[in-house]
Amino acid sequence: MAAAQQAGAQVESAPQVVTVTSTRDPVDKSYRKMIRGMERFEREHALAPQATLRFHLLPRTPGVNMQGITLRALGDHIAIPIPVAPDNTFTLPRNEQALREDAAVIANRKTTSMTWRAQVITPGLPPGTRRLGDLRLECLVGMEAGLVSNSSPLFGWISSPLNTPEQVCNSPNGNFLFFTERPVFSVTLRAGARTEILPFRMLYAGGEQTRDMLAFCDCQVLLDRTYYAPIWDRSWPDDTLVSFDYMDDSPTSEATP
Repeated sequence: MAAAQQAGAQVESAPQVVTVTSTRDPVDKSYRKMIRGMERFEREHALAPQATLRFHLLPRTPGVNMQGITLRALGDHIAIPIPVAPDNTFTLPRNEQALREDAAVIANRKTTSMTWRAQVITPGLPPGTRRLGDLRLECLVGMEAGLVSNSSPLFGWISSPLNTPEQVCNSPNGNFLFFTERPVFSVTLRAGARTEILPFRMLYAGGEQTRDMLAFCDCQVLLDRTYYAPIWDRSWPDDTLVSFDYMDDSPTSEATP
């Protein structure tokens, strides 16, 4: 009996062999591209030498349930479960059969209900801050992995085969959106004695999204959490701290004379 239970456990932990007969959603994420994003992370690791890579799922449409999300890499004859952490981040296991079959990474949610991003975070940063080198690497990995699925004319570069991750991430017109943890009020860059508050045009997807356009932007329900970072501006070093003031921060009390 013990041997049978052990054999059963081994079968359950192995990739499931299946035959896929349904058509996959074209917006589902490509396993091959996401693996290429992981390889890009390793090549460009010097931008964030202390950081690790995870992928992050965020809500895109109103009312989407972000609890209990499950993922799997689904190929023609293989299905690989991908564990999702409580914070909706995950890592992608490498599997040669899934690569050969050009598997899709599929969630148990409608594809267009979620936003996908790379997450590169250097440990030990002060609360409410990010590191600019981490953001640069997030953009390169995210573009290489094909995670962004905007379709508004403002984001036309997303679907253009002529634009590489370098062109998007190294251009002030790249329009690569980052997300904060909570609705953001202002964003400040600090590098040594140099300090700069980002202008309004670099917050809230540039402040140009109309109600009709939001349906085509993966910032749809996260608009008040979006910002552009000057990842293309090499006058700001990789160790630049990007700090956030949030809408719900308590106002600083003035000292009583």
